[in-house]
Amino acid sequence: MTDQEKILSLREQLHEHNHRYYVENNPLISDQEFDFMMHELQDLEARHPELYDPNSPTMRVGSDITKEFKQVRHRYPMLSLANTYNQADVEEWYNQVKRGLEGEDFEVCCEMKYDGLSISLTYQDGRLVQAVTRGDGVQGDDVTTNVRTIRSIPLILKPGLGYPQNFEIRGEILMPWSSFNRLNEEREEIGAQPFANPRNAASGTLKSQDSRVVAERGLDAYLYYLLGDEVNVVGHYEGLETARSWGFKISEGMKKVQTLQGIYDFIDYWDKERRNLPVATDGIVLKVNSIRQQRNLGFTAKSPRWAIAYKFKAERVCTRLQEITYQVGRTGAITPVANMDTVQLSGTKVHRATLNNEDFIRSFNLHEGDYVYVEKGGEIIPKIVGVDESRRSPDAKPITFITHCPECGTLLQRREGEAVHYCPNDSGCPPQIKGRIEHFIARKAMNIDSLGAETVDTYYERGLIRNIADLYELKASQLNYEGNREKSARKVVEAIEASKQVPFERVVFALGIRMVGETTAKLLARHFKNIEALRHATAEELTEVDGIGEIIAVNVVQYFQDPKNSEIVDRLIGYGLQMSIKEETRKSNILEGKIIVVSGVFSKHGRKDYEERIIEQYGGKRSSSISNKTSFILAGDNMGPSKLQKAEKLGIPIISEDEFLEMIGYDDDVTASDGSAVGSDDKKPQEPKQLSLF
Repeated sequence: MTDQEKILSLREQLHEHNHRYYVENNPLISDQEFDFMMHELQDLEARHPELYDPNSPTMRVGSDITKEFKQVRHRYPMLSLANTYNQADVEEWYNQVKRGLEGEDFEVCCEMKYDGLSISLTYQDGRLVQAVTRGDGVQGDDVTTNVRTIRSIPLILKPGLGYPQNFEIRGEILMPWSSFNRLNEEREEIGAQPFANPRNAASGTLKSQDSRVVAERGLDAYLYYLLGDEVNVVGHYEGLETARSWGFKISEGMKKVQTLQGIYDFIDYWDKERRNLPVATDGIVLKVNSIRQQRNLGFTAKSPRWAIAYKFKAERVCTRLQEITYQVGRTGAITPVANMDTVQLSGTKVHRATLNNEDFIRSFNLHEGDYVYVEKGGEIIPKIVGVDESRRSPDAKPITFITHCPECGTLLQRREGEAVHYCPNDSGCPPQIKGRIEHFIARKAMNIDSLGAETVDTYYERGLIRNIADLYELKASQLNYEGNREKSARKVVEAIEASKQVPFERVVFALGIRMVGETTAKLLARHFKNIEALRHATAEELTEVDGIGEIIAVNVVQYFQDPKNSEIVDRLIGYGLQMSIKEETRKSNILEGKIIVVSGVFSKHGRKDYEERIIEQYGGKRSSSISNKTSFILAGDNMGPSKLQKAEKLGIPIISEDEFLEMIGYDDDVTASDGSAVGSDDKKPQEPKQLSLF
């Protein structure tokens, strides 16, 4: 047997063993035998790079190639479902379906609603060619390299099973409880912050820039929706059973029913049984099974009429409050945390819950040693929802909020009109200093992705950094202190250097000014144009910016008046960060003086493109809320019902995406916000079209 034949044979065998182990739970060989075959294939592929195959089983282990996730437009939009939390709403939906089908008999496919990250998988000729996250429903991140490491997702389908040449299958990427608990134990051992829930852990893992991390964390996947022009099935249930026969992992928690009582029985069964599942769930999805009937029922502005999601009620437990500790955030905000006797809640062990602020504690009249009721908000974040006062000890003392910072001892402040206490020692309180640095390096800020919270903590403890400006003085020789981290040290320094090209709007956000979020930072940057104008602006000048209130204005003024902050900004200027906005060439003034609200999901361009680029390029101004000043609403699919109702009440015109692009004479060849070309090469600029709403 030649090496090529041996490689092809090993690949085929390993794909089969992967499927039997991770999908069917029926392995035929031992782990040791599997590993031996895998190593043999890796050695052969290393000797024959010309036989590289992105869908080889060896790709399951991942690589250390750092990459940016490319945005990919979905061929079919990934819409959301209407949610309900009670059976009365289920009955109403059922009756609406019956009326919509004019009394025609119908079946409902009942499925588990898994709590993970939505994914769309595209197959061509039986091979996985692309995996894209849900994103905004119109476009998402291409995470194909990472998804190839998930062993329950087939990379190559067996030939001769009758699958179409091209099709798409959607589902949920999940982190099983076993993987989640193991991961958090490992993180706690090294002093890292544990993940709050499996969904966050799965999402963070899938977005890792190192696919080896994805491979190590043991993600899983359940597929729940088959579609494509060549897919020919009569019903949703039948489609998934067909996909199961092709080798896909389809939930066993799926059943067709013919009556409303059948739906109730399914809900009642899984409301209890879900606690025994290996993965997190948060409800049931109900779908009219017939594809023909689905088409007849169609869609509302927000979701399909033929489907609805029933959310389980939050599980509640009672446990004893041990003590309240206090955390200091990057802005100095003090957050009280309840430490409790450990209890099992919705599949995870819970022993901590956030208490928000002093007013929240007072609202429950919390005492030391109280027995408290705990729920998970949306089955994710533990929260205290009540107190069993009948079990309170007669000599229990009321909880009193602290007066001084638990980290640096500074007297806390609480501004009038605010619920949160703050430590004002922003330049000397360690959690604030490290928190601001972590905020500065974040993806949506300076995007220094080679650094993380643990690294920042290490650099701080070693005295290498004391503020955000110190990052730009780091040398690879300082970071390679153990002599074996030369490569990672260079990557850190290179990433810091690359951040000097980050646009001014994100630099403003990265500074970490209190209450200046991503959107507010863009408003300030675009109004004042450069850092000098912004740092010398008065509170009155700041409030002239639409969307900037008095409190934010005061925070901005106070930030730049602080000598320490002013020194940091001067240093950042000296290091060469982008401290002025790069003006885009205005295409036209046709939207001059127009205030536009954007709502819904769009097919031609992303919503952010309209909000942050296109409207401004044509002279318009974007607003997030509807008022009498609104000129019109640019509406895509799934426009929010509240906005639609308000627009109708105020008589605000609503125009579609196509109407808007025709109105402004949009040139599809313009450059998108990410620097890539948008649209086709054969379209030429049109003359702007004047509509009656002008």
